[in-house]
Amino acid sequence: MKKGSAYFLLILILSCKVAPEPIVYGETSCNFCSMTVVDKQHAAQLVTAKGKVFNFDALECMINYLSEVEVQEIGLLLTNTYHQPEVLTEVQNCTFLISEGIPSPMGAYLTAFQTVGEAQTALAEHHGELFTWEELRVRFEKNPEISHNHVYHKH
Repeated sequence: MKKGSAYFLLILILSCKVAPEPIVYGETSCNFCSMTVVDKQHAAQLVTAKGKVFNFDALECMINYLSEVEVQEIGLLLTNTYHQPEVLTEVQNCTFLISEGIPSPMGAYLTAFQTVGEAQTALAEHHGELFTWEELRVRFEKNPEISHNHVYHKH
């Protein structure tokens, strides 16, 4: 392999890194509903297997957007959490609460927590229902109307 070809290949590999990017709150638009991302506790991010980043103002927007994406194209699915706003966490590691006691930007009342314990504490205070990522996906697939409730906009 020629030296120039090796450098080109290295640059190509490095330019396609699958990693989250910081969300610029108040400036970034949601890739699903086009609203401005301002809520630091409920934002989400999808990073494709090729490193392209898509931002969402609410987890329910990302869940809706997933119906437009092939599974093999997904590199990372990330969300902010209730107790650590602005910190993107892989959705598979989170526990989710749907509770009218904690409004989310698009009205699904969906909030992510980094630990089961945090989610259980919030459940005791705010009531509602807890979900794993897989359980949440199934619920949204069976009840698409819960993810299209644009009643509560913070934008």
